[in-house]
Amino acid sequence: MAQHRSNSRTRLVAVIVAVAVVASAAVIAGHRLGNGRVSTTLAVGTVPTVLLPPSTTTTLPPPTTTATTVAPTTSAAPRPKATAAPRPKPRPTGRLVRAAPILAGSIDAFRGMGAWVDVFDWSNEFTKNKPVVGVAAIDRMADLGVQTLYIQTAKQESANDVVDPGLLQPLIERAHQRNMAVVAWYLPTLEDPARDLTRLVASARLKVEGVGVDIESRKVSDHAERSRRLVELSAAAREQLPGRQIAAVIMPPVVTDVINPAFWPGFPWQQLKPLYDLWMPMDYWTFRKADSGYRDAYRYTAENIDLTRRNLGNPNAVVHAVGGIGDTTTPEDIDGYYRASAERGGIGGGLYDYRTTGDNLYPGLQRFRV
Repeated sequence: MAQHRSNSRTRLVAVIVAVAVVASAAVIAGHRLGNGRVSTTLAVGTVPTVLLPPSTTTTLPPPTTTATTVAPTTSAAPRPKATAAPRPKPRPTGRLVRAAPILAGSIDAFRGMGAWVDVFDWSNEFTKNKPVVGVAAIDRMADLGVQTLYIQTAKQESANDVVDPGLLQPLIERAHQRNMAVVAWYLPTLEDPARDLTRLVASARLKVEGVGVDIESRKVSDHAERSRRLVELSAAAREQLPGRQIAAVIMPPVVTDVINPAFWPGFPWQQLKPLYDLWMPMDYWTFRKADSGYRDAYRYTAENIDLTRRNLGNPNAVVHAVGGIGDTTTPEDIDGYYRASAERGGIGGGLYDYRTTGDNLYPGLQRFRV
């Protein structure tokens, strides 16, 4: 996720790999992987219990249009007609809180409205000591209705297992003070799986309610070996983190199954199925060309959710689609994104990322709140 920026952001690092879109060479990718076998015997200490208490809400609010059941398909699905509903305005501080606390062992931290932040926004190490997201930004997120902070806590290239802990800890603490859950995320490159495991576990040992594994790096070029290392790493993380809620943040299956099947042939869906609690396809419709039909946020979101469940062989798999790049998203995109998620029982939503998301998009995003 850290590398998914619009073309307007010059600080985009070498994490995006261009996705070949039919006849073009645009490839989405973004985070990193590594060499060697995973050690499942690393000493990691105890895993802290969650600080926040459980939401009793289990589904999104009903969509503004009549829900329809859409079978998974790779062909263009008709977009239901909808009457635009008035968008809610951001409400004042103190009212935007969860109805109930988050329980340990639940997936409630992943429900509702989220905001994504990467190390290129909040850290000193990756901003040349000029971070733009700090404690004041956490307060603003809470005021806008954000319920979960998704924050990149580690990076393969970092000098430490956790990036800038002196800056990171106050952000996590402030989010908790403002009744927000926190999910730590990390992008393994699989070039050094033992290091990936160490950094995943270090992230989980922070006072966070969940962990996200950003699965997209192709630094290991042999796709069979890449899949083997991914499964081994995922199994080791599950073994080292009993009881923790772990999300697979995956490439959108419309890309890997339809647009560019060469991106990751033989992706190990079935081996990963028992190792993750929920699935978060990177539903970046903003990367799609208008003439592909997939620049339609409704269609792209619907098909990514459907294909995720089809590939898992589980029509009830828990899915939270991560929306498109903030500064190239429109309120109309948010409407389609929300409706597709709501119709399919998606458990939450949010854009990548907080820094690029304009104020005009938050009223629509608030519809994801639980």
